[in-house]
Parts: sequence; C-alpha cells; structure tokens
Amino acid sequence: MNANAATPRVALVTGTSSGIGEAVVRHFCELGHQVLAVDFNPAGEEVAERAGAAFHQADLTDGDACRAAVQDAIRRFGRLDILVNNAGIQHVSPIETFPEEKWRHIIDLMLTAPFLLTQAAWPSMRENGWGRIVNIASVHAQVASPGKAAYVSAKHGMIGLTRTAALEGGEQGITANALCPAYVKTPLVDNQIADQARMHGMEEQEVIEQVMLKNAAVKRLIDPDEVASLVGYLASDAAGAVTGASWNIDLGWTAQ
Repeated sequence: MNANAATPRVALVTGTSSGIGEAVVRHFCELGHQVLAVDFNPAGEEVAERAGAAFHQADLTDGDACRAAVQDAIRRFGRLDILVNNAGIQHVSPIETFPEEKWRHIIDLMLTAPFLLTQAAWPSMRENGWGRIVNIASVHAQVASPGKAAYVSAKHGMIGLTRTAALEGGEQGITANALCPAYVKTPLVDNQIADQARMHGMEEQEVIEQVMLKNAAVKRLIDPDEVASLVGYLASDAAGAVTGASWNIDLGWTAQ
C-alpha cells in the first residue's frame, strides 16, 4: 500500500479542523496534492495553512454550501480529483429522548452532505476520467451501539451511498470506498467519552475500557495518522481496481 509515488492530484477534504480530517489534509499535502480543506470551524484555516492547504469555511448542512465548496476547489485548482467525506458530529442519547433537531442535523451533515458533494464533484471527475471518493464511515456502519441512533443510521447509509457510487462510477474511472474505523483518538471521541460516562453512570476511564474497547482485540484507540495512510492508498493510482469496498480499521471489533 504505497501511495508515496502517487501522481499529484486535487483533493477536497471535509471536517479538517482536527482529528482524521486534519491528518488526511497533512498526509495529502506531504504527497504533493493540492488540497482544499473544508470545515465549519474557522479555526480550521490555521490548521490548513500549517499543512500547506487552502481553506474553505462552510456549513455543509446547507446544500448550496456543499456545491460552493466543490466549485471553490475547481476555481482554485482547475479540477477536482479526490473527495474525502469526513465531516461528522455525535450526539449520545437513547431513542426515546433523542432530540429531533439533533437527528436531522446529523443526517444532513453525515449523509446528505456526502451525497451532494459527490454529486457536485462527479462532472469534474468524469471529464478527467479519474476520480477517487473516500467516505469516512465507522465501525458503526457495520454494527450498532445504544444511544447513537442518528450516527449509526447515517454511517450505515454512507455504505449504501459508497456502493452505489462505485457501480455508477466504474466505467468513468471513478472509484468509491468507505473506511470503517473503530474509536479514533480525536476531539469527537473525547466528547463521546464524557457523554457516555453520563449515560452509563460510569467513570470516563471505565467508558474507554468497558464500552469503547470492549469488543476490540487490540486494546487501544486508533491514531488519526493510521486512518490517513489508508485514505492515501485508496485515493492513489495504485487503488484503481479497488471500489465499492468497506475497509475495516476497527482493532478487530468485527472479527467476532
């Protein structure tokens, strides 16, 4: 899985102010790609500049904002080759008390936005006969956990979107794949630890050991750079025959 010899490409990555998205942006820049980092948080601009990427601030729950982000990448760099749908949020609550506005926000950001971004990026990829769509799903695209109805639903839907894009893109040189990591050491996961501690009546360290790593064969959180390396491979020329797949990077969670 050597992406280091990849042809320089133009990439758009979402959810880039920290965690997986930040690591992907940094990795792509190291590979020589031109990158547009997209995030709602204005602090993402400093992160992007530090990596050598351009920055575009956007609320991706707005369809027009999704299309504008893609157009900004094409305006800046002349085309768009790689799309990494990573932006996400989390809310932990039982179904009975799960707020409707949280449900809609999570689905809009984590399922509708990837669809709209893919749709907007498609013409440029088709025109050039080369495209890579990498969707950052989750182990929760394969399994469920209590309190995560919206997150689990969005991630399961992302697998369906990935497979459909793979079938439609094959003859046009466009591949689509999904990554399904278990818990990654990110601010999003840090926030979940506190939320789950409250929901389960546990100490935070107990949440890590008894909830997050309960089903893992490898008893540690994943480093964002580990995910970024796999994204780099899937977005490379070397992965041209890989499409429609769900890549588990889940510490052995789903091996049971």
